[in-house]
Amino acid sequence: MDLFDRNNNENAAKPLAEKMRPSNLDEFIGQRHIVAEGSLLRRAIKLDRLGSCIFWGPPGCGKTTLAHIIASTTQGNFIKLNAVQSGVADVKKAVEEARTALKLYNRRTYLLLDECHRFNKAQLDSLLPAVEQGTLIFIGSTTENPYASMTPAIVSRCRVFEFKRLTEQEIAGALRAALSSRKGLRAYDAAVEEEAIAHIARTAAGDLRAAYNALELAVLTTPPAADGKVRVTLADAEQSMQRKALSYNEDAYYDLLSAFCKSLRGSDADAALFYAFRLIEGGCDPLLILRRLVVHASEDVGMADPQALVVAVSALTAFEKLGAPEGLIPLSNAVIYVCEAEKSNSVLLAMDAARRAARETPEAAPPPYLRDTSYGSAEAKAQGARYKYPHDYGGWVEQQYLPDALKNEVFYRPQGRGFERKVEEARRRKKGSVPPSEGVLPPEGKKPNP
Repeated sequence: MDLFDRNNNENAAKPLAEKMRPSNLDEFIGQRHIVAEGSLLRRAIKLDRLGSCIFWGPPGCGKTTLAHIIASTTQGNFIKLNAVQSGVADVKKAVEEARTALKLYNRRTYLLLDECHRFNKAQLDSLLPAVEQGTLIFIGSTTENPYASMTPAIVSRCRVFEFKRLTEQEIAGALRAALSSRKGLRAYDAAVEEEAIAHIARTAAGDLRAAYNALELAVLTTPPAADGKVRVTLADAEQSMQRKALSYNEDAYYDLLSAFCKSLRGSDADAALFYAFRLIEGGCDPLLILRRLVVHASEDVGMADPQALVVAVSALTAFEKLGAPEGLIPLSNAVIYVCEAEKSNSVLLAMDAARRAARETPEAAPPPYLRDTSYGSAEAKAQGARYKYPHDYGGWVEQQYLPDALKNEVFYRPQGRGFERKVEEARRRKKGSVPPSEGVLPPEGKKPNP
C-alpha cells in the first residue's frame, strides 16, 4: 500500500461532518450575526488582526469550524489543544513555540483550546501572560457560559462571541449539499425523501454534526435498490435519529404548543398534561416542553410561588439525567405544580418596565454612595462613607438606590396573591404602603407573549 492509498483510506474513514467542514467564510453555515459581510469578526479575520476570543455556543454550531477557517486564512502558526487531554505543560510548550515564532519569524500564533471551560484556574492562569503580552492569540471553544465557568481574568482579556443553534432550514440545506458533494455522499447516488431530510433537520435541534451523522448512517445502512440507487425514506431517518417523525403538521404542532402554554397559565392541570403528552406522543422532544415550563414558572407564576421555578428547573435537570420514560414523571410533576400554583405576572411586568427605563435613561448614574470607592479620590471615599449598611440597622434602612432620574419609579408591584401577599406585607412594614397592581397591563399596553 503506497502513501496515496493510505491518504485515501484516511479520508474515507473520516465522518461526514469532517469531510464537509467548510474551508472558508463563504462556505461557513449559519451564525450570520457573527460572520456576515462587514461584521467585526469577518473584517478582523480578513485583515489577520483577530485578537483573543472565546466562541461560546451549543454543540455542532460551527465553533471549531470557524477556528479552522481562521487558521487557514491567517499567515500565522496554528496550535490546537483539547482541555480534556491537555495540561499546563502543553500550554507552556505552546507559549514557547509562539514566542519563538514571533521572535525569529515575526509570525503570530493562534492557540485553539477546545472545551476551554474544562481548564482549572491554574491552567488558565498559565495562559494569561502570553495572552496579555500578545505572544499568542487565544481562541477558546466552549459549550458552557464562559462568564460562569471560566476565570474572569482570562475572559476579560477575550472578546466573547455567542453562537446560536442552526435553524432547520440551514441544516436541511447543508444535508442536501452533502448528498450532491463530491467530498460528501455523491458517490452513493442516494435519493433522500424531503420528509426524511426535514425530520433529521428538525430533530437535530440545531446540531449540524448530529444531522450529518444521522444522514451518513441512513445512507450507508440502506441497501441499494435493483437499479443501484440508495433510497432513504422517512422511516430510515427515524431510525438513524432514534426519534420518530411528528405525527402532525407544523400548524397543528404550534396549535398544541399554544394550547399547552395557555392551559398552564389558566391553571388547568388536566388540559396541560393532555397537550403535553399529545406533543410528546406525536414526536415532540420533551425537553422543549420542559423549557417552556421553566419560562412559564416565572412568567405566569413568578413571585406568587417562587418554588414553581425550582420545581420546573429540577424537572428539566431530571429529564436530562434520566431520559424517557422515567424522566416523564418529574415532567408531569412540574406541569401539575405550575398549573396549581398561584399566578402572578408581576415579574414580567417588572422586567419590561425596568428594561424600558434602562433603554430610555442610559446616562443615569447610581447615587455617589453606591459607587465603587476602592480606587477613588478622597471626595469619592467621603461620598461612599454616606452608604448605610443595612445590617447595621436590623437588615433594612431607608435609602435611595435608583438614580436621581428614576428615584420615584416602582417596577415591581406585588399582586397580592400567594407568596406575594407576604412580600406586600413586608414592603408595607418597611417603607409604607405600596399599591398592588391588579389588572395593570404590560408596558405600552401590550399583552405578554403566549
